[in-house]
Amino acid sequence: MLSLSANHRSQIQTHGERTYPDECCGLLLGRFGTSPTSEEHKILIEVWPVTNDWEGAGEFGLNDGQTARRRFLISPEDYLSGERHARQHGLEVIGTYHSHPDHPARPSEFDRGNAWPVYSYIIVSIQTGQAVDLASWILDEERQFQSETLQQTVEA
Repeated sequence: MLSLSANHRSQIQTHGERTYPDECCGLLLGRFGTSPTSEEHKILIEVWPVTNDWEGAGEFGLNDGQTARRRFLISPEDYLSGERHARQHGLEVIGTYHSHPDHPARPSEFDRGNAWPVYSYIIVSIQTGQAVDLASWILDEERQFQSETLQQTVEA
């Protein structure tokens, strides 16, 4: 389960709309924990938007002929900056988010091949420039994506 506020959802949707028709991306900063039912539970505290660095993906052996309209890359520098910020605030990277322009909020095979266990993967579907759906995914033991429950929190 991933807990997030309406403001977090709005930030991710707005980022996706702003970068359309390219994919947006960013880090999810928060805390890992367990729910009262011992279910794995992540709490999103801060959305950390970054620039989609896909055009430089060839240097990492990822370039498959696609552009930033169909792929995203969080640069090592941006990832490290987000990790440092998180540590300074007593947080951890608990996942990433990205948009799917004119495609559903479901992970692609490329997304699955580059995902890590434990993390949450939020995907926002942007259709003709407007956010229409947002879903979160986690990898199971067989490295298949499973839908992750989103719990909306009340903002302080």
